[in-house]
Amino acid sequence: MKDPARAVEVLRRLRDLGLELSVDDYGTGHASLAYLTRLPVSTLKIDRSFVQTMELDASDRTIVRSTIDLAHSLGLRVVAEGVETRATWEELGRLGCDAAQGYWLARPLPGEELPGCVAALEARLTAPRVG
Repeated sequence: MKDPARAVEVLRRLRDLGLELSVDDYGTGHASLAYLTRLPVSTLKIDRSFVQTMELDASDRTIVRSTIDLAHSLGLRVVAEGVETRATWEELGRLGCDAAQGYWLARPLPGEELPGCVAALEARLTAPRVG
């Protein structure tokens, strides 16, 4: 982002080629509100540092909820990073989050293991919650 005008132009050209672009790690570092209105992105990824603690920290839950609302108001999809528990998964669903990633869903794995992983996740999601 040393040359923001050039960066935006390159990203627009990539988008025009059919690529979907995301703002990663939103809420940390250089990912700011300014990016949401200037960059041709379709997805906002909420940083794991907010998602992992939202069950215990009301401020982080507020940040996650308001970020989802803001992104949707701007026509963006939202991905929550760092989903480590079923409770977080369920709360993100209640908040209207579009997608999630994290070890509770699956760890990184080779492509050939994906069908088995998806089947196991479906079984976990349809099983009654214990406790």
